[in-house]
Amino acid sequence: MKIKVLLADDHTIVRDGLRALLENEMDIEIIGSVANGREALLKSLELKPDVVVMDIAMPELNGIDAAEQIRLGTPKTQVVILSIHSTAEHIYRAFRAGALGYLLKESAGSELIDAIHAVHKGRRYLTQRIADTVMDSYMLQHSKSPLEELSLREREGFAACCGRFAFRRNLGSIIPVFAYG
Repeated sequence: MKIKVLLADDHTIVRDGLRALLENEMDIEIIGSVANGREALLKSLELKPDVVVMDIAMPELNGIDAAEQIRLGTPKTQVVILSIHSTAEHIYRAFRAGALGYLLKESAGSELIDAIHAVHKGRRYLTQRIADTVMDSYMLQHSKSPLEELSLREREGFAACCGRFAFRRNLGSIIPVFAYG
Protein backbone atom coordinates (compact mmCIF):
# COMPACT_ATOMS: atom_id res chain seq x y z
CA MET A 1 0.00 0.00 0.00
CA LYS A 2 1.31 3.44 -0.91
CA ILE A 3 2.08 6.15 1.64
CA LYS A 4 -0.34 9.03 0.98
CA VAL A 5 1.49 12.38 1.25
CA LEU A 6 0.19 15.95 1.38
CA LEU A 7 2.67 18.74 0.54
CA ALA A 8 2.36 22.16 2.24
CA ASP A 9 4.68 25.04 1.32
CA ASP A 10 3.93 28.61 0.33
CA HIS A 11 6.42 28.51 -2.56
CA THR A 12 5.05 26.88 -5.72
CA ILE A 13 8.51 25.95 -6.99
CA VAL A 14 9.25 24.08 -3.75
CA ARG A 15 5.97 22.16 -3.93
CA ASP A 16 6.60 21.32 -7.58
CA GLY A 17 10.14 20.15 -6.83
CA LEU A 18 8.95 17.99 -3.93
CA ARG A 19 6.23 16.49 -6.10
CA ALA A 20 8.75 15.68 -8.87
CA LEU A 21 11.10 14.06 -6.33
CA LEU A 22 8.45 12.01 -4.54
CA GLU A 23 6.46 10.89 -7.60
CA ASN A 24 9.45 8.74 -8.59
CA GLU A 25 8.99 6.65 -5.44
CA MET A 26 6.92 3.52 -6.04
CA ASP A 27 5.49 3.46 -2.50
CA ILE A 28 4.62 7.18 -2.18
CA GLU A 29 1.53 8.87 -3.62
CA ILE A 30 1.09 12.65 -3.59
CA ILE A 31 -2.59 13.23 -2.81
CA GLY A 32 -2.49 17.01 -2.56
CA SER A 33 -0.46 20.18 -2.50
CA VAL A 34 -1.37 23.38 -0.64
CA ALA A 35 0.11 26.85 -0.15
CA ASN A 36 -0.65 27.69 3.50
CA GLY A 37 -1.23 26.20 6.92
CA ARG A 38 -5.01 26.65 6.89
CA GLU A 39 -5.29 24.77 3.58
CA ALA A 40 -3.00 22.06 5.00
CA LEU A 41 -5.36 21.60 7.94
CA LEU A 42 -8.50 21.54 5.80
CA LYS A 43 -7.00 19.15 3.21
CA SER A 44 -5.71 16.88 5.96
CA LEU A 45 -9.16 16.64 7.49
CA GLU A 46 -10.65 15.94 4.05
CA LEU A 47 -8.04 13.58 2.54
CA LYS A 48 -6.58 11.98 5.71
CA PRO A 49 -3.00 11.65 4.41
CA ASP A 50 -0.53 9.30 6.07
CA VAL A 51 2.14 12.02 6.09
CA VAL A 52 2.12 15.80 5.69
CA VAL A 53 5.40 17.40 4.58
CA MET A 54 5.13 21.00 5.74
CA ASP A 55 7.07 24.24 5.92
CA ILE A 56 6.94 26.36 9.08
CA ALA A 57 6.76 29.89 7.63
CA MET A 58 3.48 29.94 5.75
CA PRO A 59 0.64 32.46 5.52
CA GLU A 60 -2.69 32.20 7.35
CA LEU A 61 -1.53 29.51 9.77
CA ASN A 62 2.11 28.67 10.40
CA GLY A 63 3.30 25.09 10.00
CA ILE A 64 3.77 24.46 13.71
CA ASP A 65 0.24 25.53 14.62
CA ALA A 66 -1.09 23.66 11.59
CA ALA A 67 0.80 20.51 12.67
CA GLU A 68 -0.81 20.66 16.10
CA GLN A 69 -4.28 21.05 14.61
CA ILE A 70 -3.68 18.30 12.05
CA ARG A 71 -2.56 15.88 14.77
CA LEU A 72 -5.68 16.71 16.81
CA GLY A 73 -8.02 16.34 13.82
CA THR A 74 -6.39 13.33 12.18
CA PRO A 75 -4.28 11.55 14.83
CA LYS A 76 -3.02 8.90 12.39
CA THR A 77 -1.49 11.55 10.14
CA GLN A 78 2.22 12.11 10.81
CA VAL A 79 3.97 15.43 10.15
CA VAL A 80 7.42 16.08 8.73
CA ILE A 81 8.62 19.68 9.00
CA LEU A 82 10.76 20.83 6.06
CA SER A 83 12.12 24.26 6.90
CA ILE A 84 15.01 26.71 6.69
CA HIS A 85 14.75 27.25 10.47
CA SER A 86 17.32 25.35 12.52
CA THR A 87 16.98 26.97 15.95
CA ALA A 88 16.27 24.84 19.00
CA GLU A 89 13.12 26.90 19.62
CA HIS A 90 11.63 26.02 16.21
CA ILE A 91 12.59 22.36 16.59
CA TYR A 92 11.16 21.99 20.11
CA ARG A 93 7.95 23.80 19.17
CA ALA A 94 7.50 21.53 16.14
CA PHE A 95 7.96 18.36 18.18
CA ARG A 96 5.69 19.63 20.97
CA ALA A 97 3.06 20.29 18.29
CA GLY A 98 3.24 16.64 17.26
CA ALA A 99 5.67 16.57 14.33
CA LEU A 100 7.72 13.38 14.16
CA GLY A 101 10.24 14.54 11.55
CA TYR A 102 12.30 17.68 11.05
CA LEU A 103 14.49 18.36 8.04
CA LEU A 104 16.19 21.42 6.69
CA LYS A 105 15.48 22.52 3.13
CA GLU A 106 19.19 22.11 2.45
CA SER A 107 18.80 18.34 3.02
CA ALA A 108 19.20 15.82 0.23
CA GLY A 109 16.06 14.49 -1.41
CA SER A 110 16.89 10.99 -0.19
CA GLU A 111 16.65 12.25 3.40
CA LEU A 112 13.09 13.43 2.82
CA ILE A 113 12.19 10.01 1.44
CA ASP A 114 13.81 8.35 4.47
CA ALA A 115 11.94 10.74 6.78
CA ILE A 116 8.58 9.96 5.17
CA HIS A 117 9.17 6.22 5.60
CA ALA A 118 10.32 6.65 9.21
CA VAL A 119 7.43 8.82 10.41
CA HIS A 120 4.94 6.62 8.55
CA LYS A 121 6.17 3.82 10.84
CA GLY A 122 5.76 6.08 13.89
CA ARG A 123 9.48 6.81 14.34
CA ARG A 124 11.13 10.21 14.73
CA TYR A 125 13.44 11.50 12.02
CA LEU A 126 15.96 14.31 12.43
CA THR A 127 18.72 15.32 10.05
CA GLN A 128 22.20 15.30 11.57
CA ARG A 129 22.30 19.09 11.84
CA ILE A 130 18.96 19.14 13.67
CA ALA A 131 20.10 16.34 16.00
CA ASP A 132 23.26 18.36 16.74
CA THR A 133 21.20 21.46 17.53
CA VAL A 134 18.94 19.48 19.88
CA MET A 135 21.92 17.92 21.70
CA ASP A 136 23.78 21.25 21.98
CA SER A 137 20.69 22.88 23.43
CA TYR A 138 20.17 20.02 25.87
CA MET A 139 23.76 20.15 27.06
CA LEU A 140 23.58 23.91 27.59
CA GLN A 141 20.38 23.67 29.62
CA HIS A 142 21.53 20.99 32.03
CA SER A 143 23.89 22.09 34.73
CA LYS A 144 26.88 20.12 35.81
CA SER A 145 26.65 17.50 38.50
CA PRO A 146 28.09 18.49 41.89
CA LEU A 147 31.19 16.37 41.29
CA GLU A 148 31.84 18.17 38.01
CA GLU A 149 31.94 21.45 39.92
CA LEU A 150 35.09 20.20 41.70
CA SER A 151 38.49 20.54 40.09
CA LEU A 152 40.36 17.40 39.08
CA ARG A 153 42.59 17.75 42.14
CA GLU A 154 39.56 18.16 44.44
CA ARG A 155 37.91 15.06 42.95
CA GLU A 156 41.12 13.04 43.40
CA GLY A 157 41.38 14.13 47.05
CA PHE A 158 37.72 13.41 47.64
CA ALA A 159 38.09 9.91 46.16
CA ALA A 160 41.26 9.23 48.18
CA CYS A 161 39.70 10.13 51.54
CA CYS A 162 36.39 8.42 50.82
CA GLY A 163 37.70 5.16 49.36
CA ARG A 164 35.19 2.96 51.19
CA PHE A 165 32.21 5.17 50.54
CA ALA A 166 29.58 4.73 47.88
CA PHE A 167 27.63 7.70 46.59
CA ARG A 168 23.97 8.26 45.93
CA ARG A 169 21.97 11.15 44.56
CA ASN A 170 19.58 12.88 46.95
CA LEU A 171 17.68 16.00 45.91
CA GLY A 172 20.27 16.91 43.30
CA SER A 173 23.33 16.49 45.49
CA ILE A 174 25.84 13.72 46.03
CA ILE A 175 25.82 12.28 49.54
CA PRO A 176 28.51 9.89 50.78
CA VAL A 177 27.07 6.71 52.28
CA PHE A 178 29.23 4.23 54.16
CA ALA A 179 29.57 1.10 52.05
CA TYR A 180 29.28 -2.12 54.05
CA GLY A 181 31.26 -5.18 53.07
